[in-house]
Amino acid sequence: MTTFADLGLSPSILKTLEKTTLKMPTPIQVQAIPYIMAGRDLMGLAQTGTGKTAAFGLPLLHRILDLGHPPAPKTVRALILAPTRELVSQIAVNLEVFTKGTAVKVAMVVGGASLFKQAERLKRGADVLVATPGRLIDLLERGDVTLSATGYLVLDEADHMLDMGFIHSLRKIAKHIPLKRQTLLFSATMPKDIEELASTYLRDPVKVQVAPPGKPVEKIVQGVHYIPNGDKAKLLEEYLRKHPTEQALVFGRTKHGSEKLMKLLVGWGFKAGSIHGNKSQGQRDRTLNEFRSGELDVLVATDVASRGIDIPGVRHVYNYDMPNVPENYVHRIGRTARAGAEGTAVAFCAPAEMDELKAVEKLLKKPIPVIGGAPWAADVVAAAPKPGQNRGQRPGNPGGQKPGAKPPVRSSKPAARPAKPQGGTFAPRRPDGAKPGNSQRRPG
Repeated sequence: MTTFADLGLSPSILKTLEKTTLKMPTPIQVQAIPYIMAGRDLMGLAQTGTGKTAAFGLPLLHRILDLGHPPAPKTVRALILAPTRELVSQIAVNLEVFTKGTAVKVAMVVGGASLFKQAERLKRGADVLVATPGRLIDLLERGDVTLSATGYLVLDEADHMLDMGFIHSLRKIAKHIPLKRQTLLFSATMPKDIEELASTYLRDPVKVQVAPPGKPVEKIVQGVHYIPNGDKAKLLEEYLRKHPTEQALVFGRTKHGSEKLMKLLVGWGFKAGSIHGNKSQGQRDRTLNEFRSGELDVLVATDVASRGIDIPGVRHVYNYDMPNVPENYVHRIGRTARAGAEGTAVAFCAPAEMDELKAVEKLLKKPIPVIGGAPWAADVVAAAPKPGQNRGQRPGNPGGQKPGAKPPVRSSKPAARPAKPQGGTFAPRRPDGAKPGNSQRRPG
């Protein structure tokens, strides 16, 4: 069996690894590390929770250690870009563990934190900078950092980094990095159109893959429950009460809807929190820490959390709203069954979400087992509110009634005029945190 020593990593890194929980390299690490140490551009595809951070982090640190001198002021030797603040933080924490006892310095920049403090930190230069694109562009435009000496570029969750929400920012950043560099792309999924775009950033890349793209971890028990949109909240309550001592992650489609659902769960006695684009970085960090420490049993989140949460205690993932992008389903359910543990993933499918479910099953190349209800008939699907309709109601709580109150009596008279849209469960796809009509908003 291959060991980290067999991969040729430096003695200082091997000594540091002895003090961590990493004892043997995972398949993606075994395949990727030798190519990266040899200087090859690489595209790595592996399921979530399989050790992608160490797969690119360890060989990069090995190569930086060989330089033997500190970086110049404001310069960056290796740049790692990730789509969310949570993922950036997770990568930085892991790298700091790997570099403990070495001279390698890791820095992190994200939106929602002090720009002044980040600029002050970068004055000393950084061996490795982990960043969200938007904040990095801010620092570049201010002259607080230069990428002229950056020899390594890593895109984590590359499929999301290369979609239309981030590609404009990435192109701006790439102009600052020398063409003579090593570029690494890692992700759990890589749709064909995104893979073609990725090829423009790579030179003669090697592709390593330890599982078919989009294939979730085998230990995740998946199921779909067909349920009307208005009944989802009570169904979620039933599932949560079945597992009172196990942590659950609930994914909603919108910031507004996720926040309302969280407050509804708190009203029902659950220790719940939420993270989404309307929360400050401090609020998001505090909530994640509370979830990680076990102070919270339920975390309600938008897709901002589907990439970057590595909490071994998560046993259940509930797709309260089906994702607009099928690949996001894989990232969402990958938050459970981490590091070999077991987990369950339940999708709630309302009539208007049948297309999203079919897209997910096409990606998985197999149907998700039905554990409740029955597939919606075509006429029911056709009559269902389309995205953007049926807004302004509490999730699973028509009319904004209080928990425990009787449902309102429905009038047979047609409404005089539709209510003004206020946001809710159904909403057109746009990057979390983006404003209508501003699809090119800087991520991070």
